[in-house]
Amino acid sequence: MPGEEPLRVGRPLVVAIDGPSGSGKSSVSKEVARRLRLSYLDTGAMYRAVTWDCLDRGLDLTDSALVEASARALDLELSTSADDESVSVRGHDVTEQIREPRISQSVSAVATNLGVRNELIRRQRALIAAHGRRMVVEGRDITTVVARDAEVRLLLTASEEARMRRRGLQLGGTQTAEDLREQVVARDLKDSTVASFTQAADGVYTVDSSDLDFEETVEAVLAVVHAAVAAPQAGH
Repeated sequence: MPGEEPLRVGRPLVVAIDGPSGSGKSSVSKEVARRLRLSYLDTGAMYRAVTWDCLDRGLDLTDSALVEASARALDLELSTSADDESVSVRGHDVTEQIREPRISQSVSAVATNLGVRNELIRRQRALIAAHGRRMVVEGRDITTVVARDAEVRLLLTASEEARMRRRGLQLGGTQTAEDLREQVVARDLKDSTVASFTQAADGVYTVDSSDLDFEETVEAVLAVVHAAVAAPQAGH
């Protein structure tokens, strides 16, 4: 595995990465964290964990107050290592379960709950602080809300065609084109009502991975990180 010398040793280095479904942000973010020797936070897994918890307990996801209360009380343990993907809810390992189609189909109902978002944003900021503000954080509102003061803010995007193809490969070809469109396009449309992740905000770099392979995308993101660290006030 190629390595890099750690950047800004002893100083904060938060790399905030937003992007739509299927843009490759999770796999790319993990690899960037490995190479820069930073902690890693998948904020989407937190929303999925709340969704799993609510469904497991038979709660009505349209009852916003009840879902918010569940999020606030959630007993959640989440790995912050790029090499160890593990999610535990109430002591149960749900790492695999939160990726199941039933969670993907329901998570927008939780992610668009503003009370849930406020609670998870609070937890996400606490985790960033607990890791000395040396972390790659990926999701949908990281550059604009969770870590607006991150040293590096980046939007990783790709064409709809590329995103659907990647999500299909990720799911092992088990989904129909209609299912993929629901998971990629329809979910983004729902989530965009509460988070901005389709266009870069002011001061946020953009990497379009439509025509890039995985390694090229990782290199493009690392180039942005180096550029931002070298000239933090520079533009896009």
